[in-house]
Amino acid sequence: MEATSNLSAGHSHSKAARRTTEVRQEALTRAISGQSLSNFPAIFQGFAAKGIPESEIKPRENVFTFEAWKALGRYVRKGEHGVKVVTFIETLSKETDPDTGERKIVRRPWTTTVFHVSQTEGINGGAK
Repeated sequence: MEATSNLSAGHSHSKAARRTTEVRQEALTRAISGQSLSNFPAIFQGFAAKGIPESEIKPRENVFTFEAWKALGRYVRKGEHGVKVVTFIETLSKETDPDTGERKIVRRPWTTTVFHVSQTEGINGGAK
């Protein structure tokens, strides 16, 4: 019986690890392919206030969320503070489409924090 519970725990752990990887990859995909430029002024202003030259601030190239950096094999150093931005994400509504019976997809605001590459380090000594 104990062996069975260990197997179950191991199985759920790998399932959780796969989900974590999926979340990170999704964050990276959204960060790279986002179409809105509305956060760019806040990103430039926020990182310039931290002393990062404007020429080194490249949203979608070297400015990403915590999870997107993890997907890229980097981690945000402890104690670093990023720049808060508002984005829009798609979620399922509680309402259902009367024609299809499926839940409607709606866009809603979401606040997140982005970090510059200079605030990160490679996992296991990876390159910048």
